Amino acid sequence: MAKKNRSAPAKGLRGSKVGLALSLGSSALAVIRASKQVRRAKGSHDKLNTADAMAGMLPLITSAALILRQLRGRRQEHPETA
Repeated sequence: MAKKNRSAPAKGLRGSKVGLALSLGSSALAVIRASKQVRRAKGSHDKLNTADAMAGMLPLITSAALILRQLRGRRQEHPETA
């Protein structure tokens, strides 16, 4: 019996406006969580923990920026549906 791919519907959602908005929301929540971690690390005056927390934020910020760019590109391609 063939195993069903449960992630198949999510792949179709990824390119849609709703999927991009959900991705942006989850990235924003991850950035908020990481910023709290940075504040905690700064409060403990541990430079290594602070550097680690800030380095962890960089990919999150980059992914949020990429998602925003995709949303803006969609809006420019289809201004009547935005």
